[in-house]
Amino acid sequence: MTKAKRLNSDFYTRDVLEVAPDLIGKILVRRLPTGEELRFRITETEAYRGVEDTGCHAKAGKTKRTETLYMKGGHTYVYLCYGVHHLINAVTGQEEQPQAALLRGVEGFYGPGRLTKAMQITKDLNAVDLTVSDEIWIEDDGTKPEYVTGKRIGIDYADEYYRNIGWRFTAPSEIKPKKTVKVQSSKTTATARKKTKDEDKK
Repeated sequence: MTKAKRLNSDFYTRDVLEVAPDLIGKILVRRLPTGEELRFRITETEAYRGVEDTGCHAKAGKTKRTETLYMKGGHTYVYLCYGVHHLINAVTGQEEQPQAALLRGVEGFYGPGRLTKAMQITKDLNAVDLTVSDEIWIEDDGTKPEYVTGKRIGIDYADEYYRNIGWRFTAPSEIKPKKTVKVQSSKTTATARKKTKDEDKK
């Protein structure tokens, strides 16, 4: 592992399908007004790729809300989702090519809303240049974890192709096992234990 270095413009100005998976394992740093630094390793991202991507905010063209997406790669795109959670993206690619990588999770906080709440990220940090900001940035310490791909979450409004494309990138440590049994009461648990013991005797 090498000494952590801030990611520069060359990292972000690539296509989002390169940047989003490369962000897995990088360190998101948030310096609070008190001077305290919060540092968490990124464990999940999603790629949103231009006006042709019907899951991307840019699908309807440039608006006051989405103008940040059209900035040069390396800026933040922070917005309020359903009036409840702030979500943070790293804008990627060249200027006027609207792409962004949504930061969906960091170690200890799975889910984009939990991430921003834990790191005190709000719309005040929208359109911030991650390459020079002293409030928020991303570092690379040489960690290159494996990742798996999957469908993006919460874009039911997109067409079938973009709903199902594997543009979500997740570190294996964040993959939660599916719950196959729901214990409803202590009586149910006792019955299940007895059944298991009876089966073991066979």
